[in-house]
Amino acid sequence: MGMELIIQIIAGLLGGNAAGAGLKNLSLGTTGNSVAGAVGGGLGGLLMGMLGGDAGAAADAAASLDFGSIIQSVIGGGAGGAVLTAIIGMIKKALVK
Repeated sequence: MGMELIIQIIAGLLGGNAAGAGLKNLSLGTTGNSVAGAVGGGLGGLLMGMLGGDAGAAADAAASLDFGSIIQSVIGGGAGGAVLTAIIGMIKKALVK
């Protein structure tokens, strides 16, 4: 599970920064986007793993560098990072008003 989680966090970090760059009005700044993205990446990857079936099998596949499992981790982590960054950005924007 270690390698899979690292991939998800890195993908989330990238996804959070991409969301911040694309949605400038919801950006939390580089550090905020990175932290929110990393957390969202870990959570998004876990959700993808839960939806995909046996988490233990997915972790074993990632440990053996199964390409499909790595792609699933990247997509889940990146999407999770982008979504959490956007949600936190919307909440921050609503509270500032």
